[in-house]
Amino acid sequence: MPKAKNVEEYIATQLTGIAANPDCGSSHYNLAVGLMGQKKYNEAEKELHAAIDCSPSLAEAYVQLGGICLQRGDLDGCLGYNIQATKARAGFFEGYGNIGFVHLQRGEAEEAITALKKAISFNSRFIQAHSTLASAYLMSGLIDESIEANLKVIKLDPNFAVAYNNLAIAYLEKGEYDKAVEDCDKAIKLGYEVAPEILKEIENHR
Repeated sequence: MPKAKNVEEYIATQLTGIAANPDCGSSHYNLAVGLMGQKKYNEAEKELHAAIDCSPSLAEAYVQLGGICLQRGDLDGCLGYNIQATKARAGFFEGYGNIGFVHLQRGEAEEAITALKKAISFNSRFIQAHSTLASAYLMSGLIDESIEANLKVIKLDPNFAVAYNNLAIAYLEKGEYDKAVEDCDKAIKLGYEVAPEILKEIENHR
């Protein structure tokens, strides 16, 4: 069955559910997810707000609203919705992870580190948070901490290419060129596009 047909059927099912029970937050949320799959972001946004009206503790709805903001390049909106997500549900690690990501995008490494540590404290296996934390440490010049965070990522997923790329950069910073070359090669092997200036520096140390 074609994928688009599946989404249409999924949306139709949610609409039927909402017609029968208009106050069901999860039906509005599920409908929004279906609409986002069709890139109908404005319609999805309305449904997510309806979901929150029905179920104020539906933290996932805030995260999706943040995702729509990110799609539009609205980092402030994305940050605001993810903060609301963490208020809607205590210990909501995904919200803290996204807060950290936005701060990093804005060059606010210290704030990013605080949020990402919180995300990891609620879910120690949250690989994306470990990876973003490693980048935040790198941005802050905390090279050893960045290496440690990247090694945790690789422990969780040995094929996480970004971690090898970040390790290569960190080892270059430390002057540990053999390790940098090795990790750069691993990143490339896993399909990661290493920045040309990093590749150039790596080639100088082969």
